[in-house]
Amino acid sequence: MFFHASKLFWIVMAPMNALTILLVLACVGLFTRWRRAAAGLAVFCACGFFALGFGPFSAALMRPLEDRFARPLEPVAEPVGVIVLGGGVRPALSAAREGFSINEAGARLIEAAALAQRFPNARIVFSGGSASLAPDAPTEAQSVRLMLPAMGVPLSRVTIEDRSRNTQENARYVAQIVQADRRWLLVTSAFHMPRAMGAFRAAGLDVTPWPVDYRTLGGRADFKLRFDLEENAARATVAVREYVGLLAYRLTGRTNALFPAP
Repeated sequence: MFFHASKLFWIVMAPMNALTILLVLACVGLFTRWRRAAAGLAVFCACGFFALGFGPFSAALMRPLEDRFARPLEPVAEPVGVIVLGGGVRPALSAAREGFSINEAGARLIEAAALAQRFPNARIVFSGGSASLAPDAPTEAQSVRLMLPAMGVPLSRVTIEDRSRNTQENARYVAQIVQADRRWLLVTSAFHMPRAMGAFRAAGLDVTPWPVDYRTLGGRADFKLRFDLEENAARATVAVREYVGLLAYRLTGRTNALFPAP
């Protein structure tokens, strides 16, 4: 129920989607007796598009998420294993084109392969099913079973969990696989790490964060005015989704902290 509700909610409430819906309503309203209110709504939407797409607003949203957890200081002792969360593969496109298709979060898998080479005795646990509402949609696990061997990681070292559809299910199903008293690295996107750490702690796993896939530079350059609608809007959308996810997880008991900390 939570999974389906969250998907439907985000279709409407994603910032760019919500602004587009409001702008359409404003355009319709201009031809009614509520023209003044519609004009005000149109101005609000224009300001929203500008803030999301052209200002440093997206970096200001993203930086607290990405800076919350840092990687361990070097040198790092070899862990028992590496937990890699799904989200970096386009399973439907991979299946349709019979190849490997990754998205902006594909660094999760690249880092997993790098860690497998760095720690040759570590076990690799990949967690990722299908985030689609369609019941028969391809899973990320199907693609990963082919991708990891092609990246030099033999499947004999890999355990694949293919039932999870969101972060809370990642944590719950992985907790059924790994031992809580052993040292595990958790690989996911830096912006996603706070919610992931909260979910894994709630599931009884005290994992070590290993963030990847940064979307900000980490310095003053992030707050310069950049006229890049596509990149800024995408970054703002991802950040807002994470904040909404953190709030929803806290309200539903899927994490024991609103903004998990190191």
